[in-house]
Amino acid sequence: MMKKIEQYIEKYHMIENKDRIIAGISGGADSVCLLFALLELKKNMNIEIIAVHVNHGIRGETAARDEGFVRKLCEEHQVECAVYHEDVELIAKKRKQSVEEAGRIVRREAFEKALTEYRGTKIATAHHQNDNAETLLMNLARGAGLKGLGGIRPVNGSVIRPLLCLTRREIEAYLAEKGQGYCQDETNEEDDYTRNRLRHFVIPVLEEQVNSQAVRHMNEAMVQMRQVWEYMEIQRTEACRICVSETPKGAICIKGAEFENLHPVIQKLLVRTCLVKAAGKEQNITMSHVEAVAGLFEKQPGRRLDLPYAVKAARTYEGVVLNKGKEKWEEGFLPRELKIPGITTIPELNLTICCRILEKPADFSLKQVPQKAYTKWFDYDIMKSSLIVRTRQSKDSIVIDKAGKRQKIKSYFINEKIPAKDRGNLPLIAEAGQIVWIPGYRMSSAYQVTQQTHQILEIKVTEEKNRCQNRLGC
Repeated sequence: MMKKIEQYIEKYHMIENKDRIIAGISGGADSVCLLFALLELKKNMNIEIIAVHVNHGIRGETAARDEGFVRKLCEEHQVECAVYHEDVELIAKKRKQSVEEAGRIVRREAFEKALTEYRGTKIATAHHQNDNAETLLMNLARGAGLKGLGGIRPVNGSVIRPLLCLTRREIEAYLAEKGQGYCQDETNEEDDYTRNRLRHFVIPVLEEQVNSQAVRHMNEAMVQMRQVWEYMEIQRTEACRICVSETPKGAICIKGAEFENLHPVIQKLLVRTCLVKAAGKEQNITMSHVEAVAGLFEKQPGRRLDLPYAVKAARTYEGVVLNKGKEKWEEGFLPRELKIPGITTIPELNLTICCRILEKPADFSLKQVPQKAYTKWFDYDIMKSSLIVRTRQSKDSIVIDKAGKRQKIKSYFINEKIPAKDRGNLPLIAEAGQIVWIPGYRMSSAYQVTQQTHQILEIKVTEEKNRCQNRLGC
């Protein structure tokens, strides 16, 4: 069996010379097997082992017995042992978690603490194939996505699982052959915990009535799923590069045209990635939320969704925008790129912005430049990037004379006596952070048409009801 473990460790590059390994040792069969496997490796490798035992304070005398067993075992084999005492039931109440979940998190926190205190390089846990099969079933039942079907990973950052190549039966047979005892955790025999129900009722049925190698086959399938997931991650990363952008205020924009060209599987992976990023959390984001956001691309601009963690999604003409926090949606509208030439609509304000490009006439005179509040001409030759219609930002300013003098937008709004309640909804047209025009008010002096101008950009802002019908009719 050691050869099997050694080959598995080598396959995933789990352990190297000079590693200081923090090994989680509960005293149960799995962790005792882990300790002996590491001790065997130590005979031929320059590694150190620090055993970590967490006393959860739940089982009274039995917990004390387990702690004593681990201490004695480590002493016999000259392994340094660190013991942490935690009141898991109290922690579960404070954190509003189940005792099962709190216990798992407390163990992980203890391992990470030991990793720092003992300057460890790896954390070794005793997960095996039966644990992995239970994880797969739990993930399937709870609606996990493709990633969840990969089960427990052999290596996850600094955490390694050297026994993930073994079944529970193989572990128990190995200890029996060595004549090595271990502790029996009576909570493993109870059916109060989800994993125990799977362990006692589901796995035995699969092994006894479906296939005796069910656990092994499930683990083989999870290996394949992890490989598929790694490939999908590569595709997802490339899709994000092409389709996703972020506004200065932190809104995540998924471009519709590029999104439509993706395979449906990649579309959903991309949406989930964006949802998790917007939320800052992942736990309560399900496939139904992903499908709802993906479905927005088939809806009319203006449609919105409320999602977990105060995230909201909105359909725009460009695609879908994800934003977090109610306050960001109560003021203003979603930024969008102007279509030049073409028509851009802001349904939130019932406005239409019509853009067309004109060649400057040979007999051009400055008297020909429109002086209307909602129709302006701009020097299109000097524009280096696309124009965005958006709301104000904290550092916005506008050029107010030919010398290039600037005035902060905030000061301009105050001077013009624009009501504070209206400022957040006022559309601004900008190029790469430079304010080009405040429709109805001032345009930037930097973009005025001159005798040197060759191409003129005409922008006309109208109410939705007076929307122009085609590009040339703006």
